[in-house]
Amino acid sequence: MADKRDYYEVMGLDKNASEDDIKKAFRRLAKEYHPDLHPGDKEAEKKFKEVNEAYEVLSDKDKRARYDQFGHAGVDPNFGGAGGGSPFGADIDLGDIFSSFFGGFGGGRQANPNAPRRGTDVDINLVLSFEEAAKGCKKTVNYTRIENCKSCNGSGVKSGTSPRTCPACNGSGQVRINKQTPFGVIQTSRQCDKCRGRGKIIDNPCPACSGSGQTRAKNSVEVNIPAGIDEGQILNVSGHGNSGKNRGPAGDLHVIINVRPHPIFERRGDDVWCEIPLTFAQAALGADVVVPTLDGKVQYTVHEGTQPNDIFKFKGKGIQHLNGRGRGDQYVTVTIEVPKNLTSRQKEILKEFDSQGNEKNYQKRKGFFDKLKDLFGD
Repeated sequence: MADKRDYYEVMGLDKNASEDDIKKAFRRLAKEYHPDLHPGDKEAEKKFKEVNEAYEVLSDKDKRARYDQFGHAGVDPNFGGAGGGSPFGADIDLGDIFSSFFGGFGGGRQANPNAPRRGTDVDINLVLSFEEAAKGCKKTVNYTRIENCKSCNGSGVKSGTSPRTCPACNGSGQVRINKQTPFGVIQTSRQCDKCRGRGKIIDNPCPACSGSGQTRAKNSVEVNIPAGIDEGQILNVSGHGNSGKNRGPAGDLHVIINVRPHPIFERRGDDVWCEIPLTFAQAALGADVVVPTLDGKVQYTVHEGTQPNDIFKFKGKGIQHLNGRGRGDQYVTVTIEVPKNLTSRQKEILKEFDSQGNEKNYQKRKGFFDKLKDLFGD
């Protein structure tokens, strides 16, 4: 544990970070170090695992509370004996020092420790090609989630045995204690140490899950990717997150979309942009050229005298509007490539052409020199 970095440091957060801050940091870092975006990069893979480990703890309220109190020892099942008890001994509860002053007054009703609890959500990253995001597709995603143990059906007890009611808290999961404070005797409630707040004692734990009632398992689900989805958007797959406790419903699966850059196309909203290089002759004389689109190649006639950075549009050739009708447009920007490594004959032809030209052939050039005359005279 000594060589592990602080989980907040891993996520780039401070200890006051909200749940939303933690999720945003995870999505950003998971995308930055995702193995699919860094094939063969062992350092990125290591950081990706480190981010996932930090997020697994900080996104869980119970684990985060233990981590904030005891550090890595509080969430390491191999430290402090089975059940993750206090690393400072069974008789010490640091959290209770504060609760005796700021909480736990009176005899309010405690929540049932065995009531159904919804499972937590699972976040995963899915990398799509530009075309898959634009046109939509189906993807099978593989991930790991927490499931109810199949050997004990989530009860945590060995087959053929039953748990017994905790004698220390009578099944409530909480015990009341009186404490002498500068303000007098105050009655507080705290989690029962004997049953760790479960309200029951498992004398014969299930060997498959060590009495937790849950195990980590690989899962896969087919996800429908809608046409027009964009970078950073999230698909929610209901009921495919971590299993709930005490027969509570499962959480959801959040699929965070990452889109690979395209070698030709650039997305701007639902419009697609690209550049097409023309030769000097094509731009000057006009030409029929082939233009790539999301639907394949199309022919386009470039008009005579086309200039650098001229833009032409293909209506409806852009990206499908997400969850709506219609598509964006495709815009094509013209670039003109000046030839290099000319032969002597080619140079002679260009010089002859230039010598026979006049200012009418070069409107921008004419305008530029007219402005010079206005500024500096002849």
